[in-house]
Amino acid sequence: MKYASLIERSMAAVLVAVLGAAPLAVAHHSFAMYEPTKTLTFKCTVKDFQWTNPHTILWVLVQPPGGGEAQEWSLETTSPGVLTRAGWTRHSLKAGDRVSVTLSPLRDGSHGGSLNSVTLLDTGQTLVPSFGKEQPGLK
Repeated sequence: MKYASLIERSMAAVLVAVLGAAPLAVAHHSFAMYEPTKTLTFKCTVKDFQWTNPHTILWVLVQPPGGGEAQEWSLETTSPGVLTRAGWTRHSLKAGDRVSVTLSPLRDGSHGGSLNSVTLLDTGQTLVPSFGKEQPGLK
């Protein structure tokens, strides 16, 4: 009788652990919504740079060809921790910065994508979200 009770308690503990972790797994998403075989490059202006987990977001204003009102694009990248290891800071991009961005667009054609690189046009500095490769000299 004691052996069965021990197994039941162990199974209950495993079930609680699995159910407790389920919301964390659901909360994270893949980058499958982006078209990795396509890249677009725009010269644009930074509207906002959100340095937040789980992914940072760069909001830019893109002037459409032929004029008209600027289009707002949302560009997602990796976490602040990964960007920090790649040499970025929360102040790397500021509202009003003139930039050139390269991105993999959203598959549905919406104004957004996965950021591949950003170049500050006034300084020529290029920032690349590095997935796993630390920059030399960082501590």
